[in-house]
Amino acid sequence: MSLTERIQRELTAAMKEKDELRLSVLRMVKSALKNKEIEKMRPLDDLEALQTLQTLVKQRRESVEQFTKGGRSDLAEKEAKEIAIIESYLPPAPTDAEISRAVEEAIADTEADSLKQMGAVIKAARARLEGKAVDGKALSDKVREKLSPKG
Repeated sequence: MSLTERIQRELTAAMKEKDELRLSVLRMVKSALKNKEIEKMRPLDDLEALQTLQTLVKQRRESVEQFTKGGRSDLAEKEAKEIAIIESYLPPAPTDAEISRAVEEAIADTEADSLKQMGAVIKAARARLEGKAVDGKALSDKVREKLSPKG
């Protein structure tokens, strides 16, 4: 069953259970996936659907940060609950050790020795972590840390 089909099935279940928050989040997710399909002018494959969900999670995290800074803990809490629902459809995130190993292997493969090659290393590390929900910021921070001259 594809991710889109699973979301549709659970959206129906949320309607029957009258779970308002889950229903609203799933409608938003379904809408985002549909918009992406329209943009691509074809059905999404599972990898594209996962990338769309990761984008939604990233947007929610930024909102949580902004709401927290603005003293709106009620809105920050709502966004955090939305993140939890969306993340339930994502594969597990890689551990720090897995990210470190992927970055080290990517550096060895690309023979990178400076921050100028950071893009190539990130691309290679992402390929090694395919199938996992990778936080792009955490990955780029790890690559920067490994490629930075030790002074």
